[in-house]
Amino acid sequence: MMISGIDRRSFVLASSAALAADGPVRGAVIGAGGRGRYLTGEFKEIGVQMAAVCDVYEPNLQAGLAVASSGAAAYSDYKKLLEDKSIQVVVVATPDHWHAQMVIDAVHAGKDVYVEKPLAHTIAEGDRIIAAVRQTKRIVQVGMQRRSSELFQDAYRQMKAGDLGDIRLINSWWYNHQASIRNEPLKGKLDWKQWLGNAPARPEDAQRFFNWYYFWDYSGGLMVGQAAHMLDVFHWFMGSAYPLAVTTAGGKANLPGVEVPETTTICLEYPENYFAVFTVGYKAMRYAPVNDQLAQFHGSKARFDLGREGYSLFREDPKAIEMKPAVEKRLPGSFGPATRAHIRNFLECVKTRQEPNAPVEAGQATNIALCMAMESLRKGRRVRFNPGSRETEV
Repeated sequence: MMISGIDRRSFVLASSAALAADGPVRGAVIGAGGRGRYLTGEFKEIGVQMAAVCDVYEPNLQAGLAVASSGAAAYSDYKKLLEDKSIQVVVVATPDHWHAQMVIDAVHAGKDVYVEKPLAHTIAEGDRIIAAVRQTKRIVQVGMQRRSSELFQDAYRQMKAGDLGDIRLINSWWYNHQASIRNEPLKGKLDWKQWLGNAPARPEDAQRFFNWYYFWDYSGGLMVGQAAHMLDVFHWFMGSAYPLAVTTAGGKANLPGVEVPETTTICLEYPENYFAVFTVGYKAMRYAPVNDQLAQFHGSKARFDLGREGYSLFREDPKAIEMKPAVEKRLPGSFGPATRAHIRNFLECVKTRQEPNAPVEAGQATNIALCMAMESLRKGRRVRFNPGSRETEV
C-alpha cells in the first residue's frame, strides 16, 4: 500500500487514532542490540506497548528493558516469548543468520512481524519465510524503509514521469569511513550456544559477537547491510524480482580480525536488460548523510540521480558544459522519519490486513541478489540464478 505525499499527514493521524481506538498494540523485540533498542523506542513512541524484550546477552537485555514499556517481561529464549498470546507484533533485530527461523516461528505463533533487513542469510531461508507467511496469512514488513519514505515515493513517481528512455545502466555507491571494529570483553552473561544457532559451533568469541556483521557465518558485512537498501530501490524502481547473474570484487579486509572486506563492488545483470553496479567503500573519507550515497539511473534520454535525501533529473543536452537539473529536490535531514513511516505502514497493515510497503517477496528479491553477491566474492566467480530450481550456479 503506497501513500501519496499529499495524503501522508492525514493518513498518519488517522491510523494513529484508529490504532488507539482499538487499544494499544502489544509488541515485543527479539534482539535488543543498538538497532533493536532504536526500533523499540520508535514503536513505543508511536503508541505500541512494548511489553517484552528478548536477548541472549544480559547487558543488551537490561538495556532493552530500559527502553521498553514499564513492566516489560524479560526473556533469554525467544520461543518462550512467542508463547505469550497477548503479544500481537514482534520486532526481529538479531544477526542475519537468525532472521528466518525467528520470523517463521513468530508467524506460526500467530504474530505479525517487523524484521530488519536483510530478510534472511540464504536463498532457501527466504523461500521458507515466504511459504510460512503466505500459509499463516500474517503481516510481515521487511525493514527496507525507503519504500515508506515520502521522498523516495516522490522520486519513484518523478522517475517514471521523467521519460528517461531505455535504462540499461545503474551506477551506485555508498561511501564513508569506519576506523576500527569493536574490541572489548563481554560484560555479562551470554548464551553463546543459543546465539550461534545454526551457525558452525566454535568457542565463545567476544570479537565475533560484537562484530558479527563482518563474519560470513552470520552476515555479509557492510556489503550486505548497505546493498540491501540500494538494491531494493533498483528492484522497486525497475520492477525486478531477481538478477540473472552477479559478479562481486573485493579487496583485502582493512579492519583487522574480520573476514568480510569493507570495500567491495557488486555487478548485477537483470532479465529486464539492464546492468547495475554498486560499490560500498568504508575506508573513504567521512560524509554527511545527505552526501554519502547515490544511485544514477542512466536512460537514453535523461539521467536520474537519487541520494538518501534528494534527487535530480538531468535531460540530455550534448552541448551542456555544466549540466543543470530539469527537476530537483534536496531535503537534508529528511531521511530520519523514514523508519517511523515504515513502522506506521506496518501497524496500519496489521489493522487492515493489507500488504505492507516492503512485503516478504520484495525482501526475498533483494536477499537473492545479496546471497549471490556473497557467494561470488567468496568463490571468485560469476554466479547465476536459476529461477526454476531456486538455486545458484557458477
